Amino acid sequence: MRGSNQSSVSEFLLLGLSRQPQQQQQLLFLLFLIMYLATVLGNLLIILAIGTDSRLHTPMYFFLSNLSFVDVCFSSTTVPKVLAIHVLRNQAISFSGCLTQLYFLCVFADMDNFLLAVMAYDRYVAICHPLHYTTKMTHQLCVLLVVGSWVVSSLNALLHTLLMARLSFCADNIIPHFFCDTPPLLKLSCSDTHLNKLMILYVAGLLMITPFVCILVSYVLIACALLRVSSTRGRWKAFSTCSSHLAVVGLFYGTIISLYFNPFSSSSSHSAGSDMAAAMMYTVVTPMLNPFIYSLRNKDMKGALRKVLTMNLHIDIQLCQHHLLKILSFFHCIVLAPLSKTRCSYVHGLMSGSSIRFHWSVCRFLYQYQAVFITIAL
Repeated sequence: MRGSNQSSVSEFLLLGLSRQPQQQQQLLFLLFLIMYLATVLGNLLIILAIGTDSRLHTPMYFFLSNLSFVDVCFSSTTVPKVLAIHVLRNQAISFSGCLTQLYFLCVFADMDNFLLAVMAYDRYVAICHPLHYTTKMTHQLCVLLVVGSWVVSSLNALLHTLLMARLSFCADNIIPHFFCDTPPLLKLSCSDTHLNKLMILYVAGLLMITPFVCILVSYVLIACALLRVSSTRGRWKAFSTCSSHLAVVGLFYGTIISLYFNPFSSSSSHSAGSDMAAAMMYTVVTPMLNPFIYSLRNKDMKGALRKVLTMNLHIDIQLCQHHLLKILSFFHCIVLAPLSKTRCSYVHGLMSGSSIRFHWSVCRFLYQYQAVFITIAL
């Protein structure tokens, strides 16, 4: 879609993986698919574990469940389109579809940003003010923080989407990226993008930097509190609860700053490949790593996950028992029951005894399954 008319562009072409050789495309497609499945399954399992275990109904896990939900949505905004492009060999995305994808990208990126800041504040209160934790981190405050984050994120995303919708695209419609992002779209526009860049610099920058500063301040205060702890074991235990969060914060903000707030990002030396690598880190890799970083090193979360998996095993065993009992009952009704009603005393006794032994075998067989379940549960 190229032309001189400013209204000629009705769709964009996402190059994405097509810029790579064919063998690398197959490898990247498989990599995207595995990471997406790991992201969805891992984060949904965390949400299920937190929701079913009453011991995890605390502010920290409430924020973690919201972060897991946002991560699933964040990856689902970009990765399915990448996979569809590779399978269908159709790189086109409509103008409205591009703006829709841009809107949800902004919403979920801002939500990740705010939730990381809220979780840092939660760790600060838990470590620096443990006696007042329950009175400060009330359920009402937690809900208010999450709802406020959704409202601010939605309004900010709406602002940037409307500013992008007013631009005209009259020349190139090829986006050297795997999703519709703000910097490549601004480069393609033939309108004045000064206002868009100002809003990105001031509004988006303010919403991105303010939570980051809050995280830094929280951890400075946490570090000061840990230095006053005399016990080395207690100091390490408190720090271990924050190390995973610090790793995700460094990964998320490092890629965001290098991609959107790098003064050399608009230069010719700054390749589109490096932009794609940085964008892949915070849109795909970070959501996939969050379940492992936050949960697998946590004993309470491990116990909750084990409980969920055991519950699923119990359901599967009950379904197997139900189907097996139906099949065996059908066999009894068709074969053993009619023969047991015969007038021949020998056959009648044989079939009656077989029927008794049959039911006894079924009971023992199902009891073995129940014993297996009880062993696994313990």
